Amino acid sequence: QVRLAESGGGSVQAGGSLTLSCAVSGYTYSRYCLAWFRQAPGKEREGITAIYTGDRSTWYGDSVKGRFTISQDSPKSTLYLRMTGLKSEDSAMYYCAADTGARCYYADYVHPAERNDYDTWGQGTQVTVSS
Repeated sequence: QVRLAESGGGSVQAGGSLTLSCAVSGYTYSRYCLAWFRQAPGKEREGITAIYTGDRSTWYGDSVKGRFTISQDSPKSTLYLRMTGLKSEDSAMYYCAADTGARCYYADYVHPAERNDYDTWGQGTQVTVSS
C-alpha cells in the first residue's frame, strides 16, 4: 500500500521560491506515476505536473511550465516540487498523488494529470504567496 506525506509548504512573497517534498513509502513497484495537484478555495483540484518513474519523463501544465520542476531521485524515493517565480495565484493547498497503475503514461509520453487517474493521495501542504 502506497503512502504519501507532503511537507515544505509555507508563506512566501511573490517572486520567491519554495520546494515541496513528498515522502513515498510502501510501494514495491518501480514504474508508476506521481503528480502534484493543487486546489485553491472555491476552485477545482488541478493537476500541475506529473512524472513517470519508469524513465522520469514529465508533463507540466501551462500555468507552471518554466517555473516549477518535478523530480525524484529514484522510483521509491522522495518526490520534489521546486517552485520559482511564485505568484499570488499559486496560493493553494498542494497535494502529491500516485497513479499506481501508470495510467498517465501511454503512447510513449506522460499525459496531463487527471484527478481520476490517481488512486493515492497525501494530506496536502498549504502554500501562500503574498504580493
